[in-house]
Amino acid sequence: MIRGLSRSSSRPWRRWSGPWLYLAPALVILGGLLLYPIYQLGLISLFHYTQAQVSGGEPTRFEGFGNYSALFSDGEFWSVLLATVLFAAACVASTLAVGCALAVLLTRVRAVPRLALMLAALGAWATPAVTGSTVWLFLFDPDFGPVNRILGLGDHSWTYGRFSAFFLVLLEVVWCSFPFVMVTVYAGIRAVPAEVLEAAALDGASQWRIWRSVLAPMLRPILTVVTIQSVIWDFKVFTQIYVMTGGGGIANQNLVLNVYAYQQAFASSQYSLGAAIGIVMLLILLAVTLVYLRLLRRQGEEL
Repeated sequence: MIRGLSRSSSRPWRRWSGPWLYLAPALVILGGLLLYPIYQLGLISLFHYTQAQVSGGEPTRFEGFGNYSALFSDGEFWSVLLATVLFAAACVASTLAVGCALAVLLTRVRAVPRLALMLAALGAWATPAVTGSTVWLFLFDPDFGPVNRILGLGDHSWTYGRFSAFFLVLLEVVWCSFPFVMVTVYAGIRAVPAEVLEAAALDGASQWRIWRSVLAPMLRPILTVVTIQSVIWDFKVFTQIYVMTGGGGIANQNLVLNVYAYQQAFASSQYSLGAAIGIVMLLILLAVTLVYLRLLRRQGEEL
């Protein structure tokens, strides 16, 4: 009896520890690759860290939260943060709209056009950000770009104005981001029973009404995933802004947090201030990730 009790009492522990033992090697590697850099970033943000320390000198002054206090008292930081939030929101909304519309279109076209659209979208998705940004700059170039010629805009410079530059970068971000949304949502639509869509069509529902009242509620878990991931990706955009606006635009009118952190750390040699911006971005994205995990857990309980 004692042996039976000891075996049965050890089984719950084995069921709990078994998955963690399998995950342990990956967790150790990820811990070394992620936790240590975050620790170093947080440590640098607490010291007075300049070019002298990068060259091998020891930090001479402990700032504590002084870098964060200087950051939060700087009006430029709050304006850049607001611009980052608004720009990321516009990118996410546009990416979702284009991706969902093309996903519905994929269900309406024949096999050959569907394959062509899939290949074109995956080509855009696989294009490196630097290459894509350079191509979009050429397309909208005031002297040699075809877009100005087609629209009859002459030598209009898209990167000169603040909003036109942000709009140009938004187009490139959407172009390289919508394939993920399109493919994911298309897979979800294909999993919806055809009888449900046929019943809605027989009841006289339009395509927009079918999407709003039938598909969108059934695809809510998938839409939540692509939305949160798009928020994370678009909030930390760097390459497109840096390449297409020349490092932040004229008089830094097109700064976002990632580019702002780069300017503070590498252009001004204020590495501690740049690290503080990085920690702030990390906390914001961590909060978004926690909301994402909570929504996934809640949807799993509902299902």
